[in-house]
Amino acid sequence: MRPQGPRTAAASRGRDPAFAGAVFGNSHVQLISPEQLTQQTGIPFVSLIAPATGPRETLVLLDWFLRNRKEPAKALVIGVDVRWCFADPELPVDRPFPFWLYERSHLVYLRGLLRFDAIEESLRRLSYLATRSPERARPDGYWDYEAGYEAQGYVADPKLRSELRKQLDISGGNLTGQFPAAVALRELLERAAPGVPVVLVRPPSIITGLPVPGTSGADADSACRDTYARLAAERPRTALVDWRVDRPENHEPDNYFDHTHYRRKIAVPLAADIAAAIVGLR
Repeated sequence: MRPQGPRTAAASRGRDPAFAGAVFGNSHVQLISPEQLTQQTGIPFVSLIAPATGPRETLVLLDWFLRNRKEPAKALVIGVDVRWCFADPELPVDRPFPFWLYERSHLVYLRGLLRFDAIEESLRRLSYLATRSPERARPDGYWDYEAGYEAQGYVADPKLRSELRKQLDISGGNLTGQFPAAVALRELLERAAPGVPVVLVRPPSIITGLPVPGTSGADADSACRDTYARLAAERPRTALVDWRVDRPENHEPDNYFDHTHYRRKIAVPLAADIAAAIVGLR
């Protein structure tokens, strides 16, 4: 298919029979290389991430991938960042997302096609098919954001670099004890993926993005961590890979563009930990 944003590209990638494993989440797991996971596990992986999305969108893409497999999936990697820690049961969406494209209802899907951007896409598709050697999208969906961050000055701009020294509370602040995204994820896995190996990933944050011990933010962060750790412990063939902790890599500013977007020098060992977890679940 032609190059396009992951929100629409996932419709094709998610039903591609070449893949038996998939990575889900937003830009906080975007640098996890499906190629590396394939090499280290022997399972052909695709990346079905979509930047600036949360649990609701991820659950839709997860369901899409699972119901388009002729054979059960061999592994699922799911990024559970701070948006999975919120208490709102509606699982709010911040940016537009083409939910209609992944609908089970044919009627809703057909209704979704009756829009101007769908017509525009049809014209682009026809042009793509008529071109002798068109530019093709990467089949496994990997999208390296490093060049984009560098172009915006996140490596060289002293002001942007200084932001990393500021303490930020990105814990989610949820002290209610209610984590609806975890409940929805558990229900989906029980219904659509019984026995499928699952690795939940709490993505890395630079040390100043971790809550200060003894604060309400630390309590909220711990409660969220415990919720997904419990899901991993209670569901068979499930593991939690947690890099949102105080570890040496998270003290090094050169490993980060901002408080939550890390570089390949972290993504590579993180992916290795995920691969090891998958192998250990067999």
